[in-house]
Amino acid sequence: MNAKIRKLVVSVDETRVEMGKAIEPATRRAVAVAVIENPFAGRYVENLDELMAIGEELGGLLGEKCVKALGIQPGQAESYGKAAIVGEAGELEHAAAILHPKLGAPLRKAVEKGAALVPSSKKQGGVGTAIDVPLGHKDAAFVRSHFDAIEARVSDAPRANEIVVAVAVTDSGRPLPRVGGLTAAEAKGEDGLR
Repeated sequence: MNAKIRKLVVSVDETRVEMGKAIEPATRRAVAVAVIENPFAGRYVENLDELMAIGEELGGLLGEKCVKALGIQPGQAESYGKAAIVGEAGELEHAAAILHPKLGAPLRKAVEKGAALVPSSKKQGGVGTAIDVPLGHKDAAFVRSHFDAIEARVSDAPRANEIVVAVAVTDSGRPLPRVGGLTAAEAKGEDGLR
């Protein structure tokens, strides 16, 4: 493994009641976070292939942890997202290298399919910085009921030479969705849009 992981954190957010209405079944979102050493902290490096390889490792690892935390089969996952926070000795491009070129393919395998783009966010920050992991339907980006986000935060990370990498997976959309548009049941998932 290329990633030097200091810490893994996995949590599940489960909404059972919203605005006094019972949510049955409950909507559940899982987020898995890895706190890793940034191999390029404190210096400019032209070739970021090492971070891209780390992203590939973490896409599968964190996606599988989310699916397991939800207690579902991979095909039952409905939406996903990814995010990263780079410590102050790194640069924003380090987060991009982890998130974009290679993290998606193993995440899609962990959730079975995933025709849609994986929504993402990135930022630089210090210890305790939080980030919203954007969520979208894994097979059809136009499914509005699955436009959402979940916060990821590790109280002692990222240190200056670290990167916090987060993957989120859900087994449903938002509780009580009612803004119209394509429904999850109508989605075909052939083009990643509809």
